[in-house]
Amino acid sequence: MENRKEELYSQAIPAGKRRYFFDVKETRAGDKFITITESRRIFDNNTGEFYYDKNKIFLYKEDFEKFQKGLANALSFIETGIEPEPVVVENDFDFDNDRRDSIKTDLDDIDFKF
Repeated sequence: MENRKEELYSQAIPAGKRRYFFDVKETRAGDKFITITESRRIFDNNTGEFYYDKNKIFLYKEDFEKFQKGLANALSFIETGIEPEPVVVENDFDFDNDRRDSIKTDLDDIDFKF
């Protein structure tokens, strides 16, 4: 896994009980990527203290255009109610088929020991 350098750019967007962070970082190889973090402040009834629940996604440069189109399609649907044409990507990774292929195992070949 590549080591990540410090943020090149960061923007926080307050949104009610949530806060979104858009951070631009760079790999050691010089490739830029974005992390999008959703942070929620939550009260823990057991401890009587607040903590932050964070969810993060990493968006790499090869996916910027696809992500942007997908987000634009979702926003357009919300605004118009009309389903846009799906984002079509040629020669892209087929997650479902690749996952199936990677977990195929002939159980007869496994030596179970009880």
